[in-house]
Amino acid sequence: MAAIALFLTPLGRCGIAWGDGGVLAVQLPEEDDDRTRDRLIERFPTSLEHSLPADIAFVVTRMVRLLSGEPVVFDDVRLDMSSVPPFHRRVYEFALTVPPGSTTTYGEVARRLGQPGAARAVGQALGRNPFAPIVPCHRVLGANGAAGGFSAHGGLRTKQRLLELEGVTLSPALPLFV
Repeated sequence: MAAIALFLTPLGRCGIAWGDGGVLAVQLPEEDDDRTRDRLIERFPTSLEHSLPADIAFVVTRMVRLLSGEPVVFDDVRLDMSSVPPFHRRVYEFALTVPPGSTTTYGEVARRLGQPGAARAVGQALGRNPFAPIVPCHRVLGANGAAGGFSAHGGLRTKQRLLELEGVTLSPALPLFV
């Protein structure tokens, strides 16, 4: 069974779901707390709200720091990817290697995964990322520095805000992580 909790960040109240296998999902802020909570409950209908155990509290503290503009990496966080398709898992594992303040493109991720024609599939995987911003899908852009998409509430404005917190301005001259 999953446990969930909401927590305050500079962007608003986020949510997190966890279980025995680690973090199951993160929910970026919706229009209000009820909607943020409901989004987690939709994904984990039998979940209950709980206080944060120490390991999850540590992850939450780091997310708050990230959303405050500090460079934070999450490559050591235990993510429960048991329900994540294998290709998505590979995309998320690669995205975790893109450091704060850097970006890459959907096409570059596909190339690095050995599937150079799969840029669109990379975008679809990132659009279903249940771990944002732990898995930093906001750091993956379209060709020529185009923003691409972002499925969280607020869409591209949220993506742009996350990048700005890391010192990245969306423009044709973005620094690419290669």
